[in-house]
Amino acid sequence: MSEPTDPVVTSDPKDPIATSAPSGLMPPSDPTASTADAARLRLAQAQHALLSALVADAPPPAGHDPQRLRTQRQALLGKRAEVVAKVAPELPAILGADFRRLFLDHARGRPMRHGYRQDALDFAARLLETDGALTDPGQRERLAAWREAHATPDRATDHTAEARPPSARLASAWRTLRSRVTRKATDL
Repeated sequence: MSEPTDPVVTSDPKDPIATSAPSGLMPPSDPTASTADAARLRLAQAQHALLSALVADAPPPAGHDPQRLRTQRQALLGKRAEVVAKVAPELPAILGADFRRLFLDHARGRPMRHGYRQDALDFAARLLETDGALTDPGQRERLAAWREAHATPDRATDHTAEARPPSARLASAWRTLRSRVTRKATDL
């Protein structure tokens, strides 16, 4: 019985994730391990296809009901709008009844990348950049003022800004703890 050695490729050959093996899943030279690695690769690709269909408007993967995926996608977009409204309550206040419709239009086909706060900032930026999205000049001014007040310098324009690495955060926490212990010891 022959073992599968070729990875399964999803329907989009332009997608680099779908056509290449995830890190560490290349079939090794050991023939007994290649079956497990090929299975992991197929699973990773199937999960990627399903996730893409749910959050990025990709076509439904084979074997999944398109109507159910559409329903789930709408539910996820609705939840995302609710969380953004909680993280940035000023946005629904500024946009009124149009908030949900405008946010859902923004979120379709745009997966969230850097958390809900950044999602709210991206939404505001897109509204400000899109002609005709906001017809009330007062809304536009309040939204621009909100975005300027809430955008941090690094996240306002650079969506690839990285947080400090875990080792730097750990070292900082260690120094803080050590200084507290030292202070308490000298207070005694």
